[in-house]
Amino acid sequence: MSAEGSSNLRKRDRFRQYLPSRLGRTSPSNASISSANEGDSASTPPGSLSPVQHAGQGPKDNLKPRKRDQFFKLFGRSSDHPPTPKPFKRTTLDKDLAVLSTKYLMEDCPNVKALILAIVRLSANCKNEKSSLFVGRCADFCLCLIQYVEEDSSSAGNAVDEFLRAIKDIHYNVEESLKDAEERVDQSITAIEASHPSLGEIKGRPRRGLSGTVVTVLDVGIPVITVLKDAVEIIGAVPFLKLVLAAVLVMSQAARQAQSNYGGMLSLSTTAGEFALSIVERCSTLQVLPPNLDDAVKRLERYACQAVVDNTQQLELTLASQSRLHAIALRCQEMSQKSFVSCFFQNTAFKGELDELKGSLDTAIQEFQSTNLIDIQGTLQRVASHVEWVRLDALPKHPDMSGKLAEYLVESRTPNVEDICEWIASSSELLLCIHGTAGVGKSTLAGHLSSELRAAGRLAGSIFLGTFPTDTSGPETIIKMLAHEIGSIHPQTRPKILDAMQQCHGTSLETHLQKYILEPLQSLNHPYPLVVIVDALDEWRDHPTFLSALGYLNSNTSVVKVIGTGRLNPVASYLPGIDKVSVRPYPLSPVSMGVIKKYFEKHLKSVSWVDGRKAHPGDIDKLAELSGGLPVWAATVIALLSYRFSEAPPHDVLADIVGSRRQVGGSDGLGDLYENALKRLFTTPETQQQFRQYFGAVIALQAPLSVSDFSALTGISTHLINQIQAALPALHTRPPPPGSEKMVHPATAMFHLSLIEHVQATGTETPFAISISESHSALALSCLEQLSSLPSPSPHHNPRLRAIQDYAVRYSAYHVSNGTPRSNDSWSHTKHCGILRAMSAGTQRQWETLFHKALMPGDDELELETEDGMGKILVKLAERLGRSGGDQWGFQVACLEVAVRIDDGDAEAWSELGWCYHERGRRMGGIQMHEEALAAFRHALKLRPESHADHANSLENVALALWSCYQLNGNQDTLSEVISCSRKALTLCAAPHPNRNKYLNTLAVALDNLYDHNGDLQTLKEVISLHRQGLELCPASHPERFRTLNNLATALQALHGHGDGDMDALKEAISLHREALALCPAPHPGHSMSLDNLANALHQLFRSNGDEKALNEAISLQHEALALEAAPHPGRSRTLNNLGASLEARYQRNGDISTLNECISLYREALGLRPAPHPNRPQSLDNLADALLLQFEENREVGVLDEAISLRHELLILRPSGHRYRAGDIVKPLVLLLEKRREVTGDDRDCREIEDWRAELAALRLSCRR
Repeated sequence: MSAEGSSNLRKRDRFRQYLPSRLGRTSPSNASISSANEGDSASTPPGSLSPVQHAGQGPKDNLKPRKRDQFFKLFGRSSDHPPTPKPFKRTTLDKDLAVLSTKYLMEDCPNVKALILAIVRLSANCKNEKSSLFVGRCADFCLCLIQYVEEDSSSAGNAVDEFLRAIKDIHYNVEESLKDAEERVDQSITAIEASHPSLGEIKGRPRRGLSGTVVTVLDVGIPVITVLKDAVEIIGAVPFLKLVLAAVLVMSQAARQAQSNYGGMLSLSTTAGEFALSIVERCSTLQVLPPNLDDAVKRLERYACQAVVDNTQQLELTLASQSRLHAIALRCQEMSQKSFVSCFFQNTAFKGELDELKGSLDTAIQEFQSTNLIDIQGTLQRVASHVEWVRLDALPKHPDMSGKLAEYLVESRTPNVEDICEWIASSSELLLCIHGTAGVGKSTLAGHLSSELRAAGRLAGSIFLGTFPTDTSGPETIIKMLAHEIGSIHPQTRPKILDAMQQCHGTSLETHLQKYILEPLQSLNHPYPLVVIVDALDEWRDHPTFLSALGYLNSNTSVVKVIGTGRLNPVASYLPGIDKVSVRPYPLSPVSMGVIKKYFEKHLKSVSWVDGRKAHPGDIDKLAELSGGLPVWAATVIALLSYRFSEAPPHDVLADIVGSRRQVGGSDGLGDLYENALKRLFTTPETQQQFRQYFGAVIALQAPLSVSDFSALTGISTHLINQIQAALPALHTRPPPPGSEKMVHPATAMFHLSLIEHVQATGTETPFAISISESHSALALSCLEQLSSLPSPSPHHNPRLRAIQDYAVRYSAYHVSNGTPRSNDSWSHTKHCGILRAMSAGTQRQWETLFHKALMPGDDELELETEDGMGKILVKLAERLGRSGGDQWGFQVACLEVAVRIDDGDAEAWSELGWCYHERGRRMGGIQMHEEALAAFRHALKLRPESHADHANSLENVALALWSCYQLNGNQDTLSEVISCSRKALTLCAAPHPNRNKYLNTLAVALDNLYDHNGDLQTLKEVISLHRQGLELCPASHPERFRTLNNLATALQALHGHGDGDMDALKEAISLHREALALCPAPHPGHSMSLDNLANALHQLFRSNGDEKALNEAISLQHEALALEAAPHPGRSRTLNNLGASLEARYQRNGDISTLNECISLYREALGLRPAPHPNRPQSLDNLADALLLQFEENREVGVLDEAISLRHELLILRPSGHRYRAGDIVKPLVLLLEKRREVTGDDRDCREIEDWRAELAALRLSCRR
C-alpha cells in the first residue's frame, strides 16, 4: 500500500471507532425498527414498525420460575418482563444523544444488550437507597465495558459475558443478601480487570480520551442507569440513522477536544444532533415511515466511506459537491487535533473552514428536508436562543474600540504570542501580567490578542482602561462592563448575567466576580478556559481593589484566565493587591531592529514626499536605531511625516529627526520627539497657549461632546477647535473612531499615555506644560454656569436635557473638586465660590434632583428640604451615593470635597470626607487615601475642641487613620501618635461611656505592635490590662465579647512566650479561646478562625510541657477548621500552615513517616496559596524547606534535598542583605543543606557557594562585635 493510502486508512480506522459496522451492522435496506427489548432482531418489511416481542416470550420459552429469597426483600419482587416500550420523547440534546447511541450499541452487540437488560431489570426492583447504589455501580462498570467493546470488540466480548453471568447469578442464587451480591459483583469486577488489563487503563483515562458513546453518557451529568433504562424503553430508533448518529458523535468529541473555536465546533455538532434526534422523535410516533426516508438518509451519508479513504483533494471535492455528513464530521475530527498555538496563528483559515463546513451541513439538511415528508424545521429552531438584550444593554458598556488600537506589526511579537498561547494552554496561574516601558506596545499586543482569541472562540471579554476616563469607574463598573462584553460575545451566557443583575446589588466584589464572570462562563461548559484581557491595569486608580478580589478566581483557571498589561513588574514592585492573585509576570521587551526597519520600509512609501526627496536606507537604519525598539516612537515618526502640519516638507522633518543624537532608551528620547513635533505644530506663543487650553480641556474631559458643546464649555471657538484637531492627528497613536470629526473625545481615547504624561510633567521648562488643575477649574466654571439654564423638573416626567446640560449635571462637582483649592482662604476668592453662593435655592433643588436621577436611577425619590443649603445637599447626596451599592466613589468624594469648601466649619462633612477616603484606602491598599483621610479627620478634630461632645470620637478617627498609615509605612513616630490620640480619647470616656470598649481596643492593639517592636514586658502587661477592662465591658451577650476574648487570649499567649513562660497565662488563654469558640458555633463566619486560634494555643502548650493530648486536640481542631475553609477562603493558607506545623511536631514525637508526608502536602498547598509577594510566603518557604530536610533524613533522596535548597534560595531573594532574619533563619540552614548535599553526592560543586555564605555570616558577626 502506498504511503498515501496508508495515511487514509488510518483516517478511516480512527473514524470507525464510532461506526457499528464491526459489530455486524444490519443493512439499511432490509432492517426493521426493533424494540429495545428484543433478544434478536426480526426482519420486517421496510418502512413498517415491528411488533414488540419481549425477551423470553418466544413460543419455545421454557425457563423455570425463579426462586424468591432474601435478596428480593431489598430489591422487591423481580419481574421477567422488561419495561414497556414507549415513543421517543425529546429532553435535552446531550441526554438524548447518550440514550440513542446506547440504543444503537445494544442492537449491534447482543451480549451488551443482554447485560444492559439484566441491569435494568435489577434497577426496576430497587426498593431502597442501598440497592440503588449497588445497581449504580453495576451500571458504571457496564459503561467501562462499553468503552472496551468500542475499542476492542473481540477481547471485550469475554469480559461482557463474564459480568453478565455475575449479574444473572444474583437472580438465580437462593438466599442471596445485598452484602453477598455486592461481594459477588466485586469479585467479578476484580477478576475481569485482572484478566483484561485494558479495563484499568480505560477507568483511569481522562474523559476527553474516551470515545463517543461513553463520553456522551458521562457528559449528561445524570446516573448511568437512567440512560440505560431510557435506551431499553424507547422505540423509533431508525436503524439507517446509525451512521448519522456516528457522525454526530464524531463532531461532538471534536468539539470537546478542540483547542479553539469551541463555539463553532459545538454549533456544528448541535445542529447535526438536533437534526438526527428530530427524525427519531417523529418516527417513533409513526405507524409507517415515509417511503423516501431511507433513500434520503442514504444520500446524506452515501459517500462516507469513500470520503474516509480518498486523498485530501478528493475529500475537498466531496465536501464541495456532495455536502455529506460524514465528510464534515471527519474534517471536524482532523481540525480538533491541531494545537492551540497552531490554531491561533491560523485563526482566519480555521474560522473560514468552519463557516464552510456549516454551509455544507445546512445544505445537506435542506436537501434531506426537500426529499421527505418529515418537517423538522420547527425543532431545529431550538438551537437558537433568545434573551432580553435590552436588559443586558443596561450594563455599563465599553466604548467603541473600532479603529482605536494602533496597528499591530505583523510577526513583530510572534515569540511573545507563542509564549502567551503556551501559558493559556498549560499554566496554573490565574493572571499573566505583561509589563514593559511606555510605548513598548503592550496595548497593541493586547488588542492583537483580543482580536485573535475572539476569532478562535477563546476570548471571554476585553477591557482597555487606557481608552476612556476611569476616574469615576470603580471595580464593580469594570466587572459589569466585562459581563456586557461576555454577553455580547457569548449569547448563551446572558441568562446567567441577567440573574446576576438581579442578585448582586450591594454585594461584595467577590460575589460580583462569581455571578457576573465565573458562573456565566461555567454555563458554556467549554473544555478549555476563556481569557479576560484587561489593558493598562496598573494605570487604573482602583486596580488594588480589583486585584484583591480577583484572587477569588485563583482556583477556577480551568474556566477563566486573565491577561493584564501594565508598566511595572507587579511582583517586583509589590503592586498593591497582587499578593492575593496567582500571577506570572511576563516582561515585554522592545521589538527587534529588523521589525522596526520593516515597519519604516512599508510606511515611508506612503509619505507624500516633495521633489522626489525620499528616505534612504541609511535614514531607515538611523530611525530604527533611534526608536529603541519602541513601536510608539516609530508610529509617531510616520504620523509626523504623513501629516502636513507646518511649512517644512517631509524630508526636512525627517532630517531633523534623524539628526537627533538622543535614543529613546536615553533620558527622554520619546519626550524630545513629542516636544519637537509640538513646536512644529504650534510655532507661536499664541498657538501654544491655544494648544494648552484645548489639550488641557480634553485631558480633564470625562465624556465625549460634540464640537459645538465642547466649544460652549471651554470658550474655544469651533473654528479653532477644528484647526487644532486637524493638526493633532500627527500625534495620534490610536486612530479616531468613526464620526469623530464632529466630536471631541477625552485625551485617553486618542493619544498615547506617554504624550499625556509629557505635557503634565512638572519641573520641565516647556511652552506646552499643562496644569490639569487649571483645566478642571475652567471646565468647572462652565459647568456651574450651565446649571442656571436647567429645565424645571416635573413630578410626572424627567425633563429632557441637552448633552452639555447632562454633562454639567453629572460632572460639575467632580471638576470643582479637582480644580479648586480646599483651604477656606483660597476657596473664598475663587469664581466658583461666588457662583455657588449666588445660586438660587430653586436651581440647587433642580440640580440635586437631576444629579440624583442621573447617578442613581433606581434609587428612591429624594425628600427635598427647603432649608438645606448647597453644602447640606452635597453631604446628603454623598450619603445616598455611599448607600447605592454601585461604583460611585468618584462622585461621592467630589460631593464631599465641594461641601467642605462651601462650609469649612462643618465638622460632620469633614468627618464624612475622612471616612470616604479611609474606606477607599482600605479597599485600594495604598497610603495616599489614608493620608487624605487623616487630613480630613484632623480638620474635623480642630472644629471639635475638648469641650465638644464628639471630641473623643474625632480623636479616635485620627488614631484609626494614623494606624492605617502605620500599617503601610511602619513609621514608629506614626505609631507613637496613634498611642497618644488613643490615650486622650480613652481619658475622655470613662465608664460607662458607650465607646470606651472601642477606644480600649484601639490603644491595646497599638501597644501590642509597640511590644512587637521593643519587647518591653511592661508594654505587654498594659495590653493585657486594657483587654481585661474591655472584657469587663462586654457581658456574655455583647457583640464585641468574641473579639475581646480572642485579643486577650492572644496577649496572654505572648506573655507565656516572654521569658521563662507563664503557664497560668497560657492556661487562661486556652480557657478564653474555648469561651470564644463557644460564642461562634458553625456556621458563624468566625468559627474556623476561632478553631485555629484554640489549636495554636494548645500546640503552644504541647511545646511547653509535651502534653500529647493537647497536640492531638490541636490537630483535630485544625482539621475541622480546614474543612470549613475550602478554597478560595482567605484563611485557608493560615490553617494549612498551622496544621502542617502541628503534624510536624507529631512526627518529631512518633517518627511516623505518613504524618510527615501529610505535613509536607499541607505546606505545599499553603505555599501555592501564597504567591509572591504574599507577606507570608517566606514563612511557607521556610516551613516546607525544614520539613523536606526531615524527609531527606528518612529517605536520603537527593531530589528532596535539591528542592529544599531551591526553597532556601528563593527565601534569600525575599530576605535581602541586611534583613534581621537573613543570617540565622536562612543563610545558616542553607549552608547546612549544601553541606549535606556535598556529603551525600561527593560533588564539590557547592563548595564555592558554601564559602561565600560562610563569609557573609563571618562579616555579620564582625559587624555585631563593633
